[in-house]
Amino acid sequence: MSNPVIHAFFVGRAIAQVLSEQLEDSLTQAMSELGKFDAQQRENLRQFTQIVLEKAQQEEARTMGVAPTTPTNSPKGDLQATIDELRAEIARLRSELQNYRNQTIA
Repeated sequence: MSNPVIHAFFVGRAIAQVLSEQLEDSLTQAMSELGKFDAQQRENLRQFTQIVLEKAQQEEARTMGVAPTTPTNSPKGDLQATIDELRAEIARLRSELQNYRNQTIA
């Protein structure tokens, strides 16, 4: 016969480990979703800003009676857009990886 105190210790230890793993998975998933949301919002803001500036430039050109010019994209803006897109992709991949891990464990 085994000692009930020792058995209770190992049961408690196993519960703590499982809870720790589940908490880690939940935290990873939440951080992944937050990163994806942040990247999407940055991209939405960039697109919104670009549309507003284009419309303002067209309206200004129309009011001044000159042909509108197409805005030139600065390399810095392109770089930031690329970084935001990569962040969104990384967040999406982390989420997919976490889902895969959860499916293989279950």
